[in-house]
Amino acid sequence: MRRSEARVIAGVSEGVAQHLGVPALAVRTVFVVLTVFGGVGVLAYAGLWAFVPLRRSEPAAAVGLPRRDRGQSIALLTVALGVVLLLAQLNVAGGGDAILPLLIAGAGVALIWRRVDEGRSPASSRRFPLLLAGASLVLAGLVAFLVQADQLGAARQALLAIVVIVVGLVLVTAPWWWRLATELTTERRERIRTQERAEVAAHLHDSVLQTLALIQRHVDSPREVARLARGQERELRSWLYGRRPDPAVRFAAAIQASAAEIEDSYAVAVEAVVVGDCDLDDGAAAVVQAAREALINAARHAGVEEVSLYAEVEPSRITVYIRDRGVGFDPATVPEDRQGVRGSIEGRMKRHGGRANVRSATGAGTEVELTIDRVAA
Repeated sequence: MRRSEARVIAGVSEGVAQHLGVPALAVRTVFVVLTVFGGVGVLAYAGLWAFVPLRRSEPAAAVGLPRRDRGQSIALLTVALGVVLLLAQLNVAGGGDAILPLLIAGAGVALIWRRVDEGRSPASSRRFPLLLAGASLVLAGLVAFLVQADQLGAARQALLAIVVIVVGLVLVTAPWWWRLATELTTERRERIRTQERAEVAAHLHDSVLQTLALIQRHVDSPREVARLARGQERELRSWLYGRRPDPAVRFAAAIQASAAEIEDSYAVAVEAVVVGDCDLDDGAAAVVQAAREALINAARHAGVEEVSLYAEVEPSRITVYIRDRGVGFDPATVPEDRQGVRGSIEGRMKRHGGRANVRSATGAGTEVELTIDRVAA
């Protein structure tokens, strides 16, 4: 494995040294010797660079980065020189006369390889200028090589011939390419549809079908059937329309989660309507807890199958109403030791700078109004 944090060019020498259990300096020396005498070191290095995978690590710290960049630049020039020496040794393209143009082109190729090997997007702000510079070096080196060999005109003619041939091949094979692209697009769409159908089927099996089986078992208990159906409706809506905000962070999600909890625990339908939203700070959390206590009282003592909750978040305040049409009670007759209303609702709201107003009468149902100023919260 090549290590990104220990590389000078591509980490080949370090990776080979670790694999063989020898010092990295010895491996680098062998590569240099093979490059100078015959240029084989460049081929060996390039082959290992291409086929040995890179083990990435955390980005290096900024300290000492300029020195590392200078070392990499020198190493890239060395690789380019090795390529030129190899071509000169093989007497390719004019031998020594082509050293400078090929050196420029080799430096550009090495720079492009080095940046692409980092695995980041070529269009990133830090990588694209370097890739553009490498491509410019390659183009300049090739043009200089053609000028040196007095082959620029011939290359222009050859390029024109290649363009004509390519255009002709494209025109001849255009129907086949079009059909291939269409088939690939169709196959991709079918694969996506198949995956979506499989996901829907799995979800329906894991949730909806199991809920239907539970409903069949509790067919004699309408309240239990309603509880199961409403719970499954909430879960299915959440799955269809995406994840809801975190109840630990947002007020609307927190109060809706409390309403759902009361439905599941007491088999009472809670019709919750929330208008607006805000962050769940201490004041908003107190409103949620007080509303939860009011819902519990209604579910336990009102003797109804449905409780309504309306919450509104305004720029200056939060207001919540909990209503039921149950048996009701006389607040004045509640014993002093009963803290469900006085402590958990009225006391909690008062401690956080809010207000709680409980209106009820025997046989007329109950309404709990919770209000807190957001500035005070």
